[in-house]
Amino acid sequence: MTTIAVRGGTVIDSTGSRRADVVVSDEGVILAVGAGLDGDRRLDASGGIVSPGLVDLHAHLRQPGREDAETIATGARGAALGGFTAVVAMPNTTPVIDTAAVVTEVRQLAADACCEVYPSAAITVGRKGEALTPMAELVGLGVRIFTDDGDGVQDAAVMRNALEYARGLGHLTGGQPVVLAQHCEVAALTRGGYMHEGEWSSRLGIGGQPAEAEELMVMRDIALSRLTGGRVHFQHLSTAGSVAMVRAAKNAGLPVTAEATPHHFTLTDECCAAYDPVFKVHPPLRTAADTAAVRAGLADGTIDAIATDHAPHTTADKEKPFDAAPPGMLGLETAFAVARTELDLPVEAVLALMSWRPAAVAGIADRHGGPVAPGAPANLCVIDPDAEWTVSGAAMASPSRNTPFEGRAVRGRVRHTIRRGEAVVVDGEAQA
Repeated sequence: MTTIAVRGGTVIDSTGSRRADVVVSDEGVILAVGAGLDGDRRLDASGGIVSPGLVDLHAHLRQPGREDAETIATGARGAALGGFTAVVAMPNTTPVIDTAAVVTEVRQLAADACCEVYPSAAITVGRKGEALTPMAELVGLGVRIFTDDGDGVQDAAVMRNALEYARGLGHLTGGQPVVLAQHCEVAALTRGGYMHEGEWSSRLGIGGQPAEAEELMVMRDIALSRLTGGRVHFQHLSTAGSVAMVRAAKNAGLPVTAEATPHHFTLTDECCAAYDPVFKVHPPLRTAADTAAVRAGLADGTIDAIATDHAPHTTADKEKPFDAAPPGMLGLETAFAVARTELDLPVEAVLALMSWRPAAVAGIADRHGGPVAPGAPANLCVIDPDAEWTVSGAAMASPSRNTPFEGRAVRGRVRHTIRRGEAVVVDGEAQA
């Protein structure tokens, strides 16, 4: 056994904050937390924060099918550089992650990745919104989140059946909930729309997607959660109305959770003024009032997690005209820094939104996001909370370059990432 001592930092986790060194073993376990500790190898954390590794509930790793935009290896490398020790991979791949064979393939591709990759699976076969996937079989393989992300489940009866089916699978998980994550978008209202419907879409002559397209599905699925008792997770909330409805649902005790992306609490539809497709995303960038509501939801606990919705695209695809370009933005390497820079929250609150709270939603709190304590899994990141740097897509691990934060000065950078006791990022450099 060899050991790594992370020395001189301030440990911040769900139990609070304290100055301490942390020693981990290459067997993947935290051995000791305290003052004056040493190991076979040292990592400098002086002036930095030692936190449980970050957890992303929503990342598109594109493999299988679009390895020209991203692979599981490059996506995991970017995640580790961003401080993530676990990401939930979305199922809108080619083929769709809707069978045991594809779940197994993704797990095999991720076996040697420098970040743990947890495949989600589609709610419906082929993400077509019709027949349910073999959820019990997929839960048996470890899937805990199901989503047709990229599309919302349009048929309310299908969604009701999925919630009832998922609720009955607790015997396969030891009582742990199976979560249905919803991309809230009523397709009949968004068809022909490429940005938020409002003042800027009118000015630019671009077809718009109204806020109500998201809000109607949020409203419906809150009602279905009440009807079935099923657990619903709302993906990438983007409107003030959605945030208000989720807040009311939580106050009523319903089993709902929600996430928001850095771009939806930072950027607005005005960013589309130059017709640059890098700012095209679904749901679209909304108004300043909407971004303020999302920030308020993050601050008061309505929104449980910051998720990246990391969506790489090739340069050729993103350079198409605005209406033809695919939606999506890079996010894994910039998420913490953007949140640290843009949110008026203490760093402890940002870490909660990016580590232990999303780990709980994903059902992986036994491996990620837990307190930094002896005997716990050694999944950690070390962050310089005030380090300033400038975002560059060309410098990222992804073969894609579509970051909306290109050239932006941000604060907060990952220094080291430790996954299962192995230093996969050291001094800001990936080790593999």
